[in-house]
Amino acid sequence: MGNINITRVLLGGLLAGLVICFGEFILGWVILGGQWAEVMAEAGMGEIGGGQEAAFLIVAILYGIALIWIYAAIRPRFGPGPKTAVVAGLTLWVVAWLLVCAYVMVIGVFPAGLLIAAIVWGLFELPIAALAGAWLYQESDAA
Repeated sequence: MGNINITRVLLGGLLAGLVICFGEFILGWVILGGQWAEVMAEAGMGEIGGGQEAAFLIVAILYGIALIWIYAAIRPRFGPGPKTAVVAGLTLWVVAWLLVCAYVMVIGVFPAGLLIAAIVWGLFELPIAALAGAWLYQESDAA
């Protein structure tokens, strides 16, 4: 059993993070942009600015790195390949999308419909990101 290849986790994580960022852009700005703008205006918040967009990109990349680290960590048990990547994606989806959005929904911060859309979108987005990042991941040769 090889060690986790941190360089490949970072490379695969960067790719996975960019997939997540792209997916979030499509959902949050293209598909639901008008609804999010209304919610933000009703809450007395301004439009999203460049600093917030940069923060979203950084968080998406950190999610991608975490996602590929999960993939690398479970590979010895599940084996390398697409099935394991999907399991890693679904694992992060449960922890970072389903549970977080459910919590935010319960406390009523944002409309349930927008959060449900994010939950469902993430159910597809994260496994796709995991597949992309896992494609770049390889174990270290030193075992």
